[in-house]
Amino acid sequence: MNAHLYLRASTKDQDANRARNALESFAGDKGLNIVDMYAENISGTKLHRPELMRLLNTAQRGDVLLVESVDRLSRLSQVDWEKLKTMIKEKGLRLVIADLPTSHMMVEDKGITGQIMEVINNMLLDLMSTMARLDQDKRVERINQGLANKRVAEPDWKPAGKGKNAALWEQVKSLMAKHPTMSADQIAKLADCGVATVYRIKRETA
Repeated sequence: MNAHLYLRASTKDQDANRARNALESFAGDKGLNIVDMYAENISGTKLHRPELMRLLNTAQRGDVLLVESVDRLSRLSQVDWEKLKTMIKEKGLRLVIADLPTSHMMVEDKGITGQIMEVINNMLLDLMSTMARLDQDKRVERINQGLANKRVAEPDWKPAGKGKNAALWEQVKSLMAKHPTMSADQIAKLADCGVATVYRIKRETA
């Protein structure tokens, strides 16, 4: 049975490939043939993620979508979680979560016991998805509360922000100077950055 590995981390400071070895070992133990691996650094609160969508477009009916844990697949709202489940079901994929044992039976043929376990598994998936979303909401709430408390204590305080990538800014400015007719999208591709970054540099250097 073919398997597609999906790896996700929230930021570039985290390694989306961290769980790769564990998932490869899991697939080997279950006799799964790994077709491809899809890794990206993006928030789990977003439904339309490039690599996840590529996986859904590429995978064939009966293939396994293998993920380390539910929160690597979803920190989605209830509405978006239902949409994602529908997309997976319509593709005919078998969703297997490495740290959710009830999902492991999806790689096996189903009898009546398998059908009962599937119902239980779906309930657990929904519960864990909800918990992952609540955890995300609490995390954001704590950050916002911390910022609010800091502003009350120090009215003149402002967040330091991520700061500017000096080398990237110089590269973009150099490209704009050498190619004044080039579009922001083309410059962004050459500099390997977002279009929004190019527009921001244009505004601040105008």
